[in-house]
Amino acid sequence: MIEPISPEKVRRRWRASAWIGIVLAALAGSPPAFAGEDYPQRAVKIIVPYPAGGSADVLPRILGDWLSRKWGQPVVIENRAGAGGNVGAEAAALAAPDGYTLLATPPAPLAINQNLYPRLPFDPAAFVPVTIVARMPNALLVNPKVPAGNVAELIAYARARPGKLSYASQGNGTTSHLTGELFKLEAGVDLVHVPYRGSAPALNGLVAGDVDLMFDNVGISLGLVSGGALKLLAIASDHRLPALAQVPTLAETLPGFTSQTWFAIAAPPRTPPALAARISGDFAAALRQPEVIARLAALSAEPVGSDPATAAAFIGEEIARWGKVIKTADIKIE
Repeated sequence: MIEPISPEKVRRRWRASAWIGIVLAALAGSPPAFAGEDYPQRAVKIIVPYPAGGSADVLPRILGDWLSRKWGQPVVIENRAGAGGNVGAEAAALAAPDGYTLLATPPAPLAINQNLYPRLPFDPAAFVPVTIVARMPNALLVNPKVPAGNVAELIAYARARPGKLSYASQGNGTTSHLTGELFKLEAGVDLVHVPYRGSAPALNGLVAGDVDLMFDNVGISLGLVSGGALKLLAIASDHRLPALAQVPTLAETLPGFTSQTWFAIAAPPRTPPALAARISGDFAAALRQPEVIARLAALSAEPVGSDPATAAAFIGEEIARWGKVIKTADIKIE
């Protein structure tokens, strides 16, 4: 188990890895033999540190389908949930740095948990960034029993009942958790946090009425909204989505309020940069395919496909962004 590392130190190391990647790419010219056309020669395992059924699980399966055809090798998705994503991240961190085990994850293990936990069983900054594959805005969902038809009505209802309403999250330290805390701060409401182990069980609890509201990736929950099981009050984007033009943004009620979930691919520590770049290029190719774009659009996910250096720089920025929320809300996880 490693010793605690300050969030600022982790952020500096992500930034350093971004510049190292740029320099290596400039000096290398072309990938060495180990990152050539012979990769992969066997099945590639992608560890998802959350349960099956949520966006974190669905996205790598979509990409894995296409990559398995391109590579001519199986792409196996392994769900290893627990401890806010730390269980799966630790397993990936201990894997051989040969490209045959990758981590597919939303922000928590790479950019959030080092601000929450007193120590982690892995070093987030030691991962080799591969790419940010996609991002999607979070949505404010409520159970139909909550008598609120918009964000302003929900805020008024919650203010009149401090500590009586509860919100679900995908787990402690996830973006759904932190977005809920940000909403409490910005709206001036007192809500009870109920963490679940992943998006699917949290949505089940919300549909059942065990909790009152939730911030979740918009795409996964649209079916429940269209079927009347949940109400969609707002999108936490800086603009309305073309496919949901009738749904307002949270910023229309709470100016400046935005929250999105992004999904990264990272390789185990000590993975050669040229190999990470090769894998990144293959993911970028997958994200240009019409079939993949269409499937992501159905989830309201925007393809990204960044290179390793850009991914590392972005993760460093996210560490600072969510670290500020965690500090302001005084969130702690033992």
